[in-house]
Amino acid sequence: MALANGWLILVAVAVVVIAIALGIVIGLRSGVKTEAHERARVARAERLRALPTFRQALNRRVLALSSILLIGVIATLAAGVVSARPMASQTIQPVNTSRDIMLCLDVSGSMSEVDVEVLTVFEELLEDFEGERIGLTIFNSSPVQIFPLTDDYEFIRSHLQSIRESFEFAESVPEHWVGTLNGNGASLIGDGLAACAMAFDHPDDERSRSIIFATDNEVNGASIVTLDEAAAYAASNGVRVFALNPVQGKDADVSAELTKAAEATGGQAYGLRDTTTVSDIVTQVQEQEASALKGQAQVVWTDAPNLWIVVLMISMLSFIVVLWRVRL
Repeated sequence: MALANGWLILVAVAVVVIAIALGIVIGLRSGVKTEAHERARVARAERLRALPTFRQALNRRVLALSSILLIGVIATLAAGVVSARPMASQTIQPVNTSRDIMLCLDVSGSMSEVDVEVLTVFEELLEDFEGERIGLTIFNSSPVQIFPLTDDYEFIRSHLQSIRESFEFAESVPEHWVGTLNGNGASLIGDGLAACAMAFDHPDDERSRSIIFATDNEVNGASIVTLDEAAAYAASNGVRVFALNPVQGKDADVSAELTKAAEATGGQAYGLRDTTTVSDIVTQVQEQEASALKGQAQVVWTDAPNLWIVVLMISMLSFIVVLWRVRL
């Protein structure tokens, strides 16, 4: 907008400069003709002035000179307004998609392949997100929030990539181990799910809240919160859990427990190594109804000289045309 207005102002200035130059040229040529006419005396000029055609021509000339004066005044006023840079206000009401998705990943050794797949899929899907907020919490014997719910997609992408690359074990202590081994045991999914459910903010807002919960449910140790308790807490806060289990169906008891917990929240449990993929599950999460969340109204001021630039250009062109006609 600012660039376009700048070009318009430059065009207007160019028109004014050209108009002034043409006026000077025409005026100089007119002065030469006037000197020649003054040297030629006409006898009995009062009779000529009494002729109807002469009076009509004189009236036309007076009208033309008055038009030149009026158009010049209009052009001057328009140029003054343009140079003053008139402003226009616009009220903008930001609208974001009120869908929150928390990635909740079990980073125990048996889940590395699935975690990498989940992170990779979300990196690819970021291009299609419009206003959804994404968060990431990882856990093993203790949960760690990598980043809270946010719609800063460049920030999200950098952290997803960092965590995904840490599974290559290029460091002695990879990033996904930091802070996740402070408890007693491994894959304490009750504590992990509870931490993810507690990460949702704005509890009074009508928002779609989902947890994509990747775990094989192979608990080793005693957690502070059981899986059923964590699921009940999530359900009480309107959070649906979509569980991704790479061994779904292979262990009937484990699969049934995870399925029951997910369905108690209104979500579902999926097996990843049959026909379902991470992309399929994310698609179902995105199909949930998401209401529009209006942000705080903002007043934005912008340069708005367009109308006055048009007036200036038209008046200057009219000035040139009328001046040219008068001098003929």
